[in-house]
Amino acid sequence: MPDDRSLDVDTCCGLLSSWRRRYLLTQLRDRDRVTIDRLARRIAALEQDTTRDAVSEDARDSVVVSLVHNHLPRLADHGVVEYDPRNGDIVPDTAFEELERYLERLEDEAERDLTPKSSCS
Repeated sequence: MPDDRSLDVDTCCGLLSSWRRRYLLTQLRDRDRVTIDRLARRIAALEQDTTRDAVSEDARDSVVVSLVHNHLPRLADHGVVEYDPRNGDIVPDTAFEELERYLERLEDEAERDLTPKSSCS
């Protein structure tokens, strides 16, 4: 259960240590709600370098299991997301914005790392 304290740095780093969790959070930032099925298909397609339509049910199911039994509970325990297993909806919760700030910093750093460095002559 989340409490009234802010997320500490170690907790934020732990929650953002997984690519699947970071991807889930970026999807929630761009939309206010995602479904487990669509999210799992997107993740499986990206990991297999294919289209969502080409993702097998086994691959989708494997990602769903990972999300439901690992990633969503971790985020929900800290008040970052709420997951409704009845309809598969995932929505931001009270601590989402706090973790989102860390996510934005990571994305900014990743972009800087991809920027070509000026060469020394």
